This record gives sequence, structure tokens and C-alpha cells, in this order.
Amino acid sequence: MARVVVVGGGFGGLASAVRLAKLGHDVTLTERADTLGGALSFEADEGFVWDAGPSHTLLPAVIRDLFRKSGRPVERELELVPLELVREHRFEDGTTLRLPGGSRAAQVAAFDELAPGLGQQWVDHVASYTDTWEVLRRGYLEQPWEPDRLPRDLAALLDSRAVLHKRLRKDFRDERLQLVAGHRFVAEGHDLRNVPAWLGVMAYVEQRFGAWTVPGGMAGLGEALRARLETRRVTVLTGNTARDLVVREGRVAAVVTDAGELPADLVVCAVDPRLLPTLAPYVEKTMPAIPPVVTHLGLEGELPDLGPEVVLHGDPMLVVRTGGRAPEGCSVWTVHGRGRLAEDILRALARHRIDVRANVVVRHDHSPRQLVEQWSGSPMGVLWQGRATVRQRLGPTTPVPGVYAAGAHATPGAGLPFVGLSAALVAQVIGPA
Repeated sequence: MARVVVVGGGFGGLASAVRLAKLGHDVTLTERADTLGGALSFEADEGFVWDAGPSHTLLPAVIRDLFRKSGRPVERELELVPLELVREHRFEDGTTLRLPGGSRAAQVAAFDELAPGLGQQWVDHVASYTDTWEVLRRGYLEQPWEPDRLPRDLAALLDSRAVLHKRLRKDFRDERLQLVAGHRFVAEGHDLRNVPAWLGVMAYVEQRFGAWTVPGGMAGLGEALRARLETRRVTVLTGNTARDLVVREGRVAAVVTDAGELPADLVVCAVDPRLLPTLAPYVEKTMPAIPPVVTHLGLEGELPDLGPEVVLHGDPMLVVRTGGRAPEGCSVWTVHGRGRLAEDILRALARHRIDVRANVVVRHDHSPRQLVEQWSGSPMGVLWQGRATVRQRLGPTTPVPGVYAAGAHATPGAGLPFVGLSAALVAQVIGPA
């Protein structure tokens, strides 16, 4: 039985801890904040409850596998439900696209409502990523990878100079389709000129597997994992900042924390590696992706009828999410702002004819800097700076023997599905006790 210390109590840390504990290891999880969950948590005030971070997930099989490999199936812990409508895109020319997930035919119909023929253009673009998905799934997402020993097809893909900006301009003459295909990366703070073209595979994933949520908010997933820590008898230390690693005789021996040294045979870094001086030199060429401006709203009265997520394209780009919990007769919204936001975010929203300023009961504003400080790093992970970025992240292994990496800043990257996969890769490499 190995003594494993997991640094970080976000989704990557929680998922790594419960998997490794189920494999028979003695696991201690240490977290700087007083609560667990990181971005996979909630914020509450006067009966209003908002998701602190993501409001849905792709690839639900990742969550199902996590619960199955750490104890009871997910169906016995919480409800995962598909979203019929993934999001609504509203463009500056006044047109609207209501984008469904999990259905090729439904997406054809939705894009054809914008203009006849656009549906076929869209599904042809999505289908072009079929082989890309298989290469990534086999060699990058489901198998621990070694940068110097990649399968030939995966190496060719990851080292390609093609960028998503040029790929979308080539595939679509209609700018609205470019905006839809690139939206996810722009919303996460990336410049499409620096995003590898192969990441366009996300449109394929969304079409094939759909988007899923937890009724009442994705924070329910974090709550279920916190309960599983107890079931798996993981030792949890909150309010305890990890400062660095102790390396003796060329191998990790402990984690230095505010509460003292935690002896360790193995360590999982599930935070930004820059926070641990021993690992920081290995990621010095990377930068964090900056979070958006976030405003949580508790609202009352008559409101516009919006779906689970509405994207208002332009500069700034605004995203309105309507999930969460509220007192009877009230609603909760979360608004994200990205770009040149030179005015109050609700005034910017009103210019899109969504004016709720008179309906506000409770309002919480968070700047990007506040979010990074709150979560000890960016939940958006590593900023894409071209093709080299994929090889500059750590994980599942690191150059320090006995140290592994999971989470948004590790392989295979940010977003609930990929953070969950990173934990699975770490567990696969470490193996049973």
C-alpha cells in the first residue's frame, strides 16, 4: 500500500483521490481552501444557488466510469440528464441558432433554419473530425502517453502546424458557422490563431455524445464526490496550502504544507504546477488561460424565456446561463463577459435587449483575478500558444519520480471530461496497491 498525497481538491484532485483509494492506496488529499470542489462547487446567498463553474459536461461516460471505478454507479448517487438544447447563439445580424446536441439530423435542421444548405456544410465539417477523434481517443485520452514515444498518427496530429482559425475560415464562408465552431475556445480565453486545428474535434464530440447536466446544478457532482471521499476513507485536510515537494535520493518523499510535511510515496499534483517550486521549471513556457468576468444574479419578476445557455456574439461576447436553484418565484442567472467589457455587464446585456436590471435581488461580481485567487489557478487550464503547448503540459507522469499530474493544467487539458480523463490516466499509471 503506497502513501499517496493528492494536492488540490478540485475535480481533478477529487477524482484522483477516490480512484486511488479504491485501488487500495492510503490517500491523503490536501486543499488550500476551506471547502472542496474548486470550480465544481456552488455559491449561495439568500436562497439563491449558482454553479461556481461549469453548468454541463460532455462525454458522460467519463463520469460514469469514475463512479463505477471508485464505488457505487453514478445512477445511485445523482442524476445525469441530457440537454436537448446545448446552447442558443445570437449573432450581431439579428439571427439566432438553437444548437441541439447528440443528433446529426437535429443539427442539420437547426443550421438550415439560418440558411438552406448550411446544415450540410456543418455536418460535413463535423464528420471530417471522425478519424481525428479515434486517433486522440486511442493514443491521448484513454492511454497514458509519453511525448517521446507516441504512435505515428498521434505524433503527426499533435505536431501539425494547422490552426483552428484558418481551418474554420477554409471550411465556412458564413461567419456565423465560424463563430459557433470556435465559441468554446474563445469563451475559455484562447485566440483561435493559436489553437491547434485538431481541437475542432470538440464539435464532433458535442454532436455525437451530446451535453449533460445535473438537475439543480453541476455542483451536485462535487457533493457526490466529497461523500465518496468519506466512503473510501480518504484523509482530507482543508485550509492547508501545499508549498512544495520534498525530493530525497532522486524521488519524492513528502509534501511541504502549512500543517507540516506530509510523508508520501507518491504525489498527485492536481493544481497549477507553478504553485510547487519543484515542478514550476518544467512548465515555465506555459501560461494560464484567463477566466472571464463572472456575475451571478438572483432575479425576481417576469424575465425573458432563455434556454440553459445563450451566447451573445460580439465584442464583448456575453454568455448567459440559467441553471441553479432559487426561492419560489425567483430565478438564478450567471453572466460571463469576455472581450472589451468597458461598461457594467448588465448594461451590456441590456443592449442585447435582455434587460434585467430592475429584477435583481442579489448580485455577486467576480473579476478574473478574483477567480484565479479563489481557486489558486485558472480553471481554464493552460493557454493555447500554438502546437507546442500540448507537449509543454505535465501528466500523467512528470520528470520527478513518484509525482503525477492531473487536472485542468495537465494532460489532456481543461473541461470536466478531460480533467476526469486525466485522473483516470494517473490511476492507470499508478495501478493497484
